[in-house]
Amino acid sequence: MPMPTTLTSKGQVTIPKHIRDALQLLPGSSVEFSLNSSGEVVLQPAQARKGKRHAQTDRFDAVRGRADVKWRTDELMKLLRAED
Repeated sequence: MPMPTTLTSKGQVTIPKHIRDALQLLPGSSVEFSLNSSGEVVLQPAQARKGKRHAQTDRFDAVRGRADVKWRTDELMKLLRAED
């Protein structure tokens, strides 16, 4: 069922929720637009490029638990609060 949306001055549109859900699109997901032989726009999730990592669903999940600095909280706070 067609659902109208408005094009912003920056060329942006909102993808209706039922379409985002059907394509399993999350914030930060990459999408591809193409035209079929009938001139209709086709929207689909972007294919992963060879050699590139898949987009993370949460930018914090991508780095959580990867810190290798062994600071104690009190040492870090002393360093941050030190006056030059």
